Amino acid sequence: MVRRHLQICVLLVLGGCVTTPLDGSPQVQTAAQARRADLPNAISAPLRDLNILQSKIPDTLLAAAEAPYGRPPVITCDWLISELLPLNGALGPDLEDARIDDHTLGERASAAVLGAIAGAASDTLPMGSWIREVSGSNRHDKLISAAITAGQIRRGYLKGLGESRGCAPPARPYRP
Repeated sequence: MVRRHLQICVLLVLGGCVTTPLDGSPQVQTAAQARRADLPNAISAPLRDLNILQSKIPDTLLAAAEAPYGRPPVITCDWLISELLPLNGALGPDLEDARIDDHTLGERASAAVLGAIAGAASDTLPMGSWIREVSGSNRHDKLISAAITAGQIRRGYLKGLGESRGCAPPARPYRP
């Protein structure tokens, strides 16, 4: 009985904890990405399944979700850059960015090992998929995915505006 009360107290204290990547970057991560990011995230996978730990959705992505095609009265290249830089921070590099390197074999192997550790940690919860649904973890992951998609759409739209105005990168797509 005491153990049960202690578990409930711990859940109440930790309930709703929001996390950001350990490297301090504002880049948002889905639960699956966080599990493969590093060892502490892999071990904390059950806490994400219980919706005790959640990835924070950056404000810039929340704003993009509300108005992905929102236009200001006056569009300048400086304004576009000021809108794009936070999106780049939250989303990571754009697909067309020539500076993106393919992941090395070691990075892929590391992600696979961390994924296996996270899977083993998550397997400690019986009926894990049901728990993720009841706890709201699946719903939060869907919100993160929708925010990422809205941010990508917003970034593409803003870069299109920048290209139409003759702006330099990053306010328009890079050209090799």
